[in-house]
Amino acid sequence: MMGRKFESWDCINSFKCCGNLSPQPHYPSMTTYPKGMSPEGSEAKAVLSVMGMTCAACAGSVEKSIKRLPGILEAAVDVLNDKAQVLYYPSMVNVERICEAIEDAGFEAKLIEEESNDEHPFEICRIHIRGMTCTSCSSTLESALQSLRGVHNAQVALATEEAEIHYDPNIVTYDQLKEAIEDTGFESILISTGEHISKIHLKVDGIKNEQSISAIQKSLQSLPGVVNIDTYIDINKISVAYKPYITGPRTFIQVIESAGSGCFKAEIFPAEEAGRETHRKQEIKQYFKFFIWSLVFTIPVFLTSMVLMYVPGIKHVLDIKVVNMLKVGQLLRWELATPVQFIIGRRFYIGSYRSLRKGSANMDVLIALGTNAAYLYSVYVVARAAFSRDFKGNDFFETSSMLISFILLGKYLEVLAKGKTSQAIAKLIDLTPDTAILLNQDGEEQVDSRLVQKNDVIKVVPGAKVASDGIVIWGQSHVNESMITGEARPVAKRKGDMVIGGTVNQNGVLHVKVTRVGSESALSQIVRLVESAQMAKAPVQKLADHISKYFVPLVILLSFSTWIAWYLAGKLHAYPKSWIPSSMNSFELALQFGISVMVIACPCALGLATPTAVMVGTGVGATQGVLIKGGQALESAHKVNCIVFDKTGTLTIGKPVIVTTKLFKNMSVQDFYELVAAAEASLLLLLNTTLANSEHPIARAIVEHAKKIITEDEQNHTWPEVRDFVSISGHGVKAIVQNKEILAGNKKLMMDHNIAISVDAEEVLAEAERLAQTGILVSLDGEIAGVLAVSDPLKPDAKEVISILKSMKIKSIMVTGDNWGTANSIARQAGIETVMAEAQPHTKATQVKDLQNSGYTVAMVGDGINDSPALVSADVGMAIGAGTDIAIEAADIVLMRSNLEDIVIAIDLAKKTFNRIRLNYIWALGYNLLSIPIAAGILYPSTRFRLPPWIAGAAMAASSISVVCSSLLLKNYKRPNKLNKLDLNGIKIE
Repeated sequence: MMGRKFESWDCINSFKCCGNLSPQPHYPSMTTYPKGMSPEGSEAKAVLSVMGMTCAACAGSVEKSIKRLPGILEAAVDVLNDKAQVLYYPSMVNVERICEAIEDAGFEAKLIEEESNDEHPFEICRIHIRGMTCTSCSSTLESALQSLRGVHNAQVALATEEAEIHYDPNIVTYDQLKEAIEDTGFESILISTGEHISKIHLKVDGIKNEQSISAIQKSLQSLPGVVNIDTYIDINKISVAYKPYITGPRTFIQVIESAGSGCFKAEIFPAEEAGRETHRKQEIKQYFKFFIWSLVFTIPVFLTSMVLMYVPGIKHVLDIKVVNMLKVGQLLRWELATPVQFIIGRRFYIGSYRSLRKGSANMDVLIALGTNAAYLYSVYVVARAAFSRDFKGNDFFETSSMLISFILLGKYLEVLAKGKTSQAIAKLIDLTPDTAILLNQDGEEQVDSRLVQKNDVIKVVPGAKVASDGIVIWGQSHVNESMITGEARPVAKRKGDMVIGGTVNQNGVLHVKVTRVGSESALSQIVRLVESAQMAKAPVQKLADHISKYFVPLVILLSFSTWIAWYLAGKLHAYPKSWIPSSMNSFELALQFGISVMVIACPCALGLATPTAVMVGTGVGATQGVLIKGGQALESAHKVNCIVFDKTGTLTIGKPVIVTTKLFKNMSVQDFYELVAAAEASLLLLLNTTLANSEHPIARAIVEHAKKIITEDEQNHTWPEVRDFVSISGHGVKAIVQNKEILAGNKKLMMDHNIAISVDAEEVLAEAERLAQTGILVSLDGEIAGVLAVSDPLKPDAKEVISILKSMKIKSIMVTGDNWGTANSIARQAGIETVMAEAQPHTKATQVKDLQNSGYTVAMVGDGINDSPALVSADVGMAIGAGTDIAIEAADIVLMRSNLEDIVIAIDLAKKTFNRIRLNYIWALGYNLLSIPIAAGILYPSTRFRLPPWIAGAAMAASSISVVCSSLLLKNYKRPNKLNKLDLNGIKIE
C-alpha cells in the first residue's frame, strides 16, 4: 500500500533535515533491541567528545562506525558541538570499544565526564593560510589551533591553503586565532565566519567625521538580522554581515541615506576579486618575480663556473688571482650567489625557523640545509684561498644558487597547477549575473544582483541568467540548468515551478518571486558543500600524514649518513682515486652526494597526492550534478558492491496518479474524495510545517485528484475540518472528518483496527498489485468504503541502469514500504532479483546492516528524508532527485537530478578518483624510494653516474608538479560509455 509514503511521520520525531549546509545535530532513529532484552533498566548512556569532524559526512561516518558495533541501541552525533551521545548495552559493548570504533574511522574520541545542557554558541570561520609547504606545516598548524582553549575543531587543508575552525566566541576570539596562526609562522587572512551569514560591502559618500560613522552604525545596528558592521573611513567603505532571510542590502542603503537627512549616498562597493583568487594571483606573481630575479644572478654564476671556464680569453680573466689563491671567478660567484642565498632565498629560512620553533621539520628545512651546506662550504673555500698561498679548492656557489632557482620555478609551476584544481568553485561563483531586473510599483528597475532580497519579484528575459532562487509567478519558458544540475536538456518552467539562481532562461519571459538569496541560495550551498568536501580528509590520507611526521628527520639522517659514508670511504681508500672527478676532492664528492640526498627528497608530493585528486574529483562531480561530500565518501563509494534502492521516487518517477477508484458504499465519488482528501491534506500540512521542503507523493496524488473531481478551482479549495489526526508510520492515516472516522492505508492498518476486508476489495487489491499499482483501502466508521489504485510508473532508464550495474558486478536490491505484490512487479520490470517489501524506516536501516554483516559494501539510494536512517547506516548514502534541496544531511553523495544514471556516474567517478589517488601515491612514494638511493650514489661505483645537487633539486620540484598535473587529468573525466546507449538524459513530468 502506501508503505514508505507514511514513513515521513516516523522521521519527524527523530530526524531534522535542514535545508542548508550548516552543521546540524544529526539524530536519526536507529533503536533496535537484541532478542530477549527490554530497553528498561539495562542500557547505559555515554556522551563522547569527537574531534576531527568537519561536516555532515563526518558525522555520518562516526554514526556508521558506532552503529555497526553489537549492543548499540542508538547513536546521535552533533557535528556542531563535536559530541556523540550513545545509548548501549554495557553487557555487550563498553565505552573503550566505542572510542576505538570512532578512532578507526579517523577521528579522536574521549569520554566526557559530565554532560552540559548549555547551548554553546559555536561559530565557524574559514581562514586563508599563507606559507605552508607540506603536510608537516598543516599538521603543526592544526595542533597549534587545537591547543587553544575554546577551539573545538580545527581542520587545515594544504591543497586549498585554508583552515576551517569551530570555536566558542565567548572563550576565544578571531584575533586570538589569528595570533596563534602567526605565532606558528604563517600569515592568515579571514575568508568567512559563520554559516548562512552574507556579507556586503557598501561605499558611502558624505562621511566627514566619527559622528557620521557613529550615526550610520547606530541606524544599521537597529535593523533585525544585522550581525556585524565593519567600517573603513579611509576608503569610505562599510561592510555589513547579515542574515539574508531577514534583511538585505537595499534596506541598508535606504537606512544609510535616511540617517543623514540626505547627506549620505550609498552604493555597492566596486567589485573585488574573490579573496582566494586574489591571494593565489599574488602568490603566483611573487614566485614569478623571485624566480626571474634568481635567474638574473644565477645565470652568470652558472656561466662562470660551467661554460666560460672553457673559453680561452675569458678563462684567463677569471683565473686572475686577487689575493693569494683567491681568483676573480670565485669572488664574482660569491658576490652573485649571496643575494640568491639570503635575499631571494629568505623565505626558506623563515619557513625553517617557524617550523623548527614548533618542534617539526618541513620542506623548507631540507632546502635551507642543502643550499647552506653548498654555500658555506664555498665560502670556506674562498676564505682559505684568500689566506693561503698554496690552497686549491673548488667552490659550489652554482649549486646553491641553481638549486634555489629550480625550486622557485617548481613552486611557481606548482601554484599555477594547484590553482587549476579549484577552478570548479570559481566557475560556480561566476554563474551569478551582475544585474537583475527588479519589478516594483514604479515599473522595472535594473539593479546590481547583490541588491536582490527575499520576496522581491524579478523579471528574467530570454538569454538572461536567473539572479536568485525563486518560484515562477508568471510566464512560461525553458531554462538551461546544465551548469547547476548537469541536466543536458532545457527544463520547461511555468507558474509554480522552482528556478535556480545562475541558470539561463532560453525563451519566454518569466516573473520570479525570490525565495532564497546570498548564502541561502542553492548555488552558494553547492559552493560551500564543494569547499567543505575539499577540506575533509580522506582516510587514505592518514598514510601521508603519518609518513610526513618522520620523513624530514629521516631524510636529514640519510643525508648526513651518505656524506659521512662517502667521506670515510675516501679517507680509508675504500674506492680508487679514479672515481673522484678531477675538479674536486673526496670531501667535496661526499658533500655533493649528501646535498643531493637532502634536496631530492620530496614530502610535498606525498602531501598533495590525496587532496588535489579529491579537489578535482569533487569539482568535476559538481559540474555533473553529483555532489560528493569529501574524501570519505569517495573512498567508500569506490568499494560499493551492493546498492539498495528505495522504490518510490528512486526507481519509479515519484509522481503517482490515481488510476482507479472503486466504491463499496452508496455515496458519490465527490463525497468520498472530500473525506479522503481532507485527511491526506492534513498529512501534507503536517509535513510542510515540520520538515522543510518535504513531500508525500501519494497523499499529494490523492489531494490533486480530489480537486479535479470536486471543483474547478483547484488552487483555493478548502477541505472539511479534520480532528484527531494520526499518521501511522508505514501503514496510513486515521482521522475524524465530518463526524466520520476515516482510515486510509494498507491491509495491515485495517487488520490492526479489526476492519473486515471484503472479497470484492481483495480482488481490486490483487488486480492493482498485478499491474504494479499501489492499492489503498479506505474505511468509514469501521467499514470498507472504497479502494484507490495508484500508479507510479518505473523510470524509463531504470532497467538499463540496473543492467549496467550488474555488468559492474554490483548487486541491486529494492526495499520499499509497499506491499509484496506491487514491489515484486516493479522489481521484475527493473530487472532486480532481490526485493524487501513492507519495510518501515527503521527496518530498512536494519536490513542495510544485515547486508553489511554479510560482507557487502552497501550504498543506499533514496530521497534523503524518509530514508534518512538507512542512508546513514549504509557505507554510502545517496540522495537522488534533490534539486535545490541539496543539503540532505544524511547523504554522503547528493544527486541533484532524478536520473538513475547519475548513480553509475557517482560510482565511476569515485573509482577513477581513487585510482588517481593510488597512482599519485605510487608515484610519490616510488619517486622517493628510487631517487634517494640514486642521489646517494648507489649507481656511481658501476656507472659513474651521479646527480648534481641542482639537478636533484629540479627533480624534487618536478615530482610535486607531476602529482598535481596527474590529479588535473581528472578534469578530462567522461561519463562511462555504457551510459551513452541510454536515450533519456532526464525525466520530467509536465
